[in-house]
Amino acid sequence: MPSDETKERIVKVVELGRTLVHYGWIPMIIYIGYTRSTPQPMFIKLISPLA
Repeated sequence: MPSDETKERIVKVVELGRTLVHYGWIPMIIYIGYTRSTPQPMFIKLISPLA
């Protein structure tokens, strides 16, 4: 049976993973779409509403 310290570490790792997925999902989708598209748009056009 895992010790309490091990359980706490597992909970912290899971929480960190959930946070990374939560805040990294949309940027990852944008990055994949940007790198896989042909022709590649200029990066400034992706981030600027005025470009």
